[in-house]
Formats: sequence, structure tokens, C-alpha cells
Amino acid sequence: MTLKRHEEVGLTDAQVLDMYYYMLLARKIDERQWLLNRAGKIPFVISCQGQEAAQVGAAFALQTGKDYVCPYYRDLGVVLVFGQSAKDSMLSAFAKAEDPNSGGRQMPGHFGGKKYNIMSGSSPVTTQVPHAVGIALAGRMKQEDFVVYTSFGEGSSNQGDFHEGANFAGVHKLPVIFFCENNKYAISVPLKKQLACESVADRAIGYGFPGVSVDGNDPIEVYRVMKEAVDRARSGGGPTLIEAVMYRLVPHSSDDDDRVYRSREEVEEAKQKDPLLQFAVYLKENGLLDDEKEAALLSKIQQEVDEATEYAEQAAYPTPESTLTHVYREQGGI
Repeated sequence: MTLKRHEEVGLTDAQVLDMYYYMLLARKIDERQWLLNRAGKIPFVISCQGQEAAQVGAAFALQTGKDYVCPYYRDLGVVLVFGQSAKDSMLSAFAKAEDPNSGGRQMPGHFGGKKYNIMSGSSPVTTQVPHAVGIALAGRMKQEDFVVYTSFGEGSSNQGDFHEGANFAGVHKLPVIFFCENNKYAISVPLKKQLACESVADRAIGYGFPGVSVDGNDPIEVYRVMKEAVDRARSGGGPTLIEAVMYRLVPHSSDDDDRVYRSREEVEEAKQKDPLLQFAVYLKENGLLDDEKEAALLSKIQQEVDEATEYAEQAAYPTPESTLTHVYREQGGI
């Protein structure tokens, strides 16, 4: 019997359906947040649309509860797989006290949560990369068996933080996966004005570890490449740089007008390759999804997003007196 493509890489039918669920959930949360922003209910959206396949494919190759993720601001798909919920995302968007990332203190996209093994992010881009390397070094020193995933955009791969982190990880053969989500634009700067080399993956050779470029619209292929990198890291083989090539389907953020730097024709052409549409076709061709099942899944996710939105909108804001909590040492504390 001929194996299906997902079976060839070790994924079950149930797992690829779960992948599709997380991809669709991330998209529907994102779309709802854009509507809330335009309605004046939430201040800011930083989107994952077009990048869900790469994020979910990568996350499925990791072990939740064991491995660590140091994500960048678009990685909604990753943090959902690692345990955050639609409600958590909405609480963050509304900046409510129950927001698990920062208690309503950070902008959306600043993911974090000790119980999820998600390191809290910072506003300057790429700072999560040396942090990920530090976590991996700590694991090595404590003889713990975990892998660290850190993600960033291709624009961030030009930052000193990336180069220093990659160099250190390469020298010490640390179990880190450097995951570049190349969505073709660093805000408004196209890829051709960012890199002199062919791809971000080409940079890995300078640090002494493998670099792989993969179709970021294909969650199964991303999983395959990521699983090989994770297995290699876990067995002591050191880091890998993975460049997942995709396209950002919406503006950089809710404050950006992408019409000034890319044509509508370019965006529409990219939307024809939307990873959600492509993956749904794959699942239907392999008898795992049909129109009825797809409608039921959409209805379930819609209810999940509706309930999360309603809960977060009604939830309490942080109290004024909590402003300085976790900023200064409390009296009597260490």
C-alpha cells in the first residue's frame, strides 16, 4: 500500500487533522482581531496570516511540556499548539488582567508563559535569539534533555543578536532550532534589499551547522525538516537554521498601509497559494476532510472565537495599583 505524504514523515491522520484545526484557529482569531481593531475595540494587531502552516508544522515536531519556545511576535500558531487558547489570545488583545502573557502590560504578540515553556518576548526584534541560546546552554549545563525553538523574520536575521546567537550555538553545538519565517518583507523592505546571498539558510555555513530552506506553505514538509533538526539537536548534533519561505498576506500590522510598497496584484497572487486552502485540498484528496466535516470544524472554531471574544471583552482590566508589580523588588523580597 502506498503511504500518504504525511504518513511518510511519521504523521497520523489524526495529527494532520489537528494541524489543520490549529492553522484554522490561528487564522480565525487573527481575522476577528482585525475586525475588533477596526471597530476601535482593541488597539493593535500584529498578524500571522499566511504563516500558520510553517508555525504549526514546526510546533508539531517539538514536545510540548518538555521543549522550550522563544517565539517572535507573529507566532500565534506555535503558542496555540503549546497550550495557549483563543481566550488567552483575546485577553492579550484587549489588554486584560487575566492575559497570561503579561497581565495586560505588553502589546499583542509578546507571548510568554512559564507553564507553557514559552519565554516572554521583548519589543526589540531578535532579542529572543540569544535568550534561546542561553536556555539551551543552561539545559546542557544541567544535563536536561530538551530542544529550544526560536523564530524570527528574515529582516531580523540581519540583526547582531541573530549572528551572535548563531555563532555561540554553533561553537558549543547547542540544541537550538533557528526558525526564520521569511515572509518576503521586513515591514516595507523587500527581500532583495535585505540580503546579498540567495537565502537566509545560506548563512548557516558560516556558523558550522546545517541550513535548510523549505516551502513554508506546506506544513507536512515543514514538519519533516523540523523533525530532522529536532532529532539531530536532541542527539547532540547541534543547531540547525531553517528558513520557511512564505508570504505575509496582510499589512505588517494594523498601523501599516502595505499599498505603498507592494501591488495589489502581488498580494492577490499570493492569496491564491494560501496555505489553509492548499492544506484543505490535500486533506480532501486523501479522504480525511469533506465539505460536511469542514463546515463542522469551522462552526466549532467560530464558537470558540466568539466565546473567547465575549469573555475577554467583559474581563477586568489590571488595577492601577498593579502597575509596578514585577518592575521593582517588593519590600522583603529577594
